[in-house]
Amino acid sequence: MNSADRLTGTHLVVGLGNPGAKYAATRHNVGQMVLDHIAETAGGNFGAARRAQAVVLEGRLGIPGADERVVLAKTTTYMNVSGGPVAALAAYYDVPPERVVVVHDEVDIPFDTIRLKRGGGEGGHNGLRDITKALGTKDYLRVRVGVGRPPGNRDTADHVLAPFTSTERKSLEMMIVDAADAVEAVVLEGLTAAQQRFHSRETR
Repeated sequence: MNSADRLTGTHLVVGLGNPGAKYAATRHNVGQMVLDHIAETAGGNFGAARRAQAVVLEGRLGIPGADERVVLAKTTTYMNVSGGPVAALAAYYDVPPERVVVVHDEVDIPFDTIRLKRGGGEGGHNGLRDITKALGTKDYLRVRVGVGRPPGNRDTADHVLAPFTSTERKSLEMMIVDAADAVEAVVLEGLTAAQQRFHSRETR
């Protein structure tokens, strides 16, 4: 059964990260890892976006029951200037902020935990802060992929720009699958139903 807050129409799903091989396997790029998984599952390939610094994949993407278009997008700018590409894509595809879904790393929740919300603060996340500024609102959807706080006195920036540990990599694939499932749930079922499902899970 669909939640009452399910929004019909095209959804823009954005995976945040930094460009280049240097950053590809870091915690800060987990949002793009999630979109890569969705694209691979759907059998599609990303191509250069029009009028935005991003790569995109359009379609229903093999999501069962999807009757609206979904646009997957990975920004090709650095994280702290993600807002311009996201706003340009939203304008090009005529997607209002309430149907923009941003998938990103989150240090304020434990590793291997998925949390979903609309609006709220950015928690020091420069990518989110820039998106809020560019869209002119905080009221877009977020799929928050937990990467946990840095250990000891390690700087937060160093933590998110470092690769996952060998222990974390044992759970990383399943965490990415869970986050991809959460994206689908938000699009197909609405935020409330998706929260009820994913927020009830215990960290593995």
